[in-house]
Amino acid sequence: MAEPEAERKGEALPVWEAAADEAIAAHEGDARAAIVALLHLNDALEYELAVARDAVSFGYARGLLHKGGSDVPAKG
Repeated sequence: MAEPEAERKGEALPVWEAAADEAIAAHEGDARAAIVALLHLNDALEYELAVARDAVSFGYARGLLHKGGSDVPAKG
């Protein structure tokens, strides 16, 4: 497998394998529970991003973030 471009340039990359191991260990070795927790976290972050996008004015974003209507999904 080829090395990522950033690694070849000497830039720091996250250690995804260690993060995955840590997430699984936090759920007592249950990989499915770790994935579900990460999906919940991702959903929460997407919600926060949508709220932040709606808070940015149309002029400031020069229309790049607003495509009419609210992007904020119902949280539930």
